[in-house]
Amino acid sequence: MNDRVTIDIQDGVADVRMIRVDKMNALDDAMFSALIAAGERLKTEKGVRAVVLSGEGRAFCAGLDMGNFGKMASGARKGGDGLVDTPRTESGANRAQNAAMVWRDLPVPVIAAVHGVALGGGFQVCLGADMRYVTPDAKMAVLEIKWGLVPDMAGVALLRGLVRDDVARELTYTGRIFTGEEALAMGIATRVCADPRAEALAVAREIASKNPAAIRGDKRLMNLMADGDQKAILLAESVEQGALIGSPGNVEAVMANMEKRAPVFED
Repeated sequence: MNDRVTIDIQDGVADVRMIRVDKMNALDDAMFSALIAAGERLKTEKGVRAVVLSGEGRAFCAGLDMGNFGKMASGARKGGDGLVDTPRTESGANRAQNAAMVWRDLPVPVIAAVHGVALGGGFQVCLGADMRYVTPDAKMAVLEIKWGLVPDMAGVALLRGLVRDDVARELTYTGRIFTGEEALAMGIATRVCADPRAEALAVAREIASKNPAAIRGDKRLMNLMADGDQKAILLAESVEQGALIGSPGNVEAVMANMEKRAPVFED
């Protein structure tokens, strides 16, 4: 994993970096494996309360490695090899989809810090995060149609909660490249900022200072919001709150506010 993705954990924040700098962090087989391994590790890493996902060098992620397209053009790769008839995660993702979905499945919030480009598969990876902080001039695209393909790394499942139906269709049918400013206007970007990684780390540290049990409950509710019906969501709110009221984290949050001090939470 260390030649594709690095993880640095400090003060409850996992700083996850794609480091395939010479290829603009393009997705080869090793990068897929590294992203999934990083996400799976962080699911159970004690003390992690928030995650920032970013790319070193000139880009967040340029998308699928060109070598994969060469295999398609030569006929070396055909059909649904490894796509349909393959093991899937509990959330329904195959291996490629899990490189994006693993961040949504993490029990803690994830912020993607995007600069340079996030194209095709790289765009779908950033969609897996809870939030996306992007530079104004970042270039993003649902680029698969350029290669005669459809988005198949959970992009459709993740995009539907962010933009209007017709906007999702236009981006998918045309493959047009749009900027970070446009992404904010469409609802894809959460913030536009000059230094997305610095802002993401600052917000992650803020999140990490909150009751971790409540933050994890928040994420479960936010994930349910996308797919659950009203009754399921209302019941889940009650279940989460019932587990928190009177718990050590709740008591500490209340006491810290009353005593005008910083809270100290146990993981």
